[in-house]
Amino acid sequence: MEKNHEEGAAEIDLFQLLLALRKKIVVLLAAVIAGGLIAGIYTHFFITPVYSSTSMMLVLGNESSDSSLTDLQIGSQLTGDYSVLIKSRPILQQVIDNLGLNMSYQQLEGLISIQTPENARILEVTVTYTDPQMAKQIVDELSTVSVSYIGEQMEMAAPKIIEEGDLPAGPVSPSLKKNMLLGAVAGGVIAAGIVILITILNDTIKSEEEITRYLGIPTLGSVPLRESSDPNRTSMHRKKKKKKRRRGK
Repeated sequence: MEKNHEEGAAEIDLFQLLLALRKKIVVLLAAVIAGGLIAGIYTHFFITPVYSSTSMMLVLGNESSDSSLTDLQIGSQLTGDYSVLIKSRPILQQVIDNLGLNMSYQQLEGLISIQTPENARILEVTVTYTDPQMAKQIVDELSTVSVSYIGEQMEMAAPKIIEEGDLPAGPVSPSLKKNMLLGAVAGGVIAAGIVILITILNDTIKSEEEITRYLGIPTLGSVPLRESSDPNRTSMHRKKKKKKRRRGK
């Protein structure tokens, strides 16, 4: 019996929360719009856009033009080794010196990402930077230095550059639409949380049903407020009081 009573109370509480949110629908919509606008303004004026440029290199097993299954397997295995070598300190430092970059090789390493398609001998080298022109220059120089260094250090054939970096047409980050959407969602969630919190903390009893539900006491009757029940009578009563006060003076 008590369990059913608690479940009923929980359902009513949830219904009250939904009613409270419905009453504040204008506030919630305003919070959603404000959150999206704030996120959009912050993204546009305070976040530096970054650009990426990608070059591609083909890894070969040997310098012979004839390809065999063994050469293909060796080339696939070498892509892992070459990925490590491309981000090694000697290569990165040489790129920094050649381009006159004002950064350490650790910082340059953080700008580089290398991907290898599955079952392929392709290395996709990507450089992400705040300047689109410099992003292309860095990835092209990195590819050139890597081919020369790997050819000198490895007994196998050096990888071949099959595609130079492209000039980025637009930034890859940040996404204005995505950030505005996230800001709008965050604004709505925060506003809804505040409304729900205020509703939960408001423990005042507003009706006879709430007396029975929360206190477990049946209500025998209710006494209406005299002044609020008859506005005309209340106003006349106040006027009589004022006249008596004036006569007393």
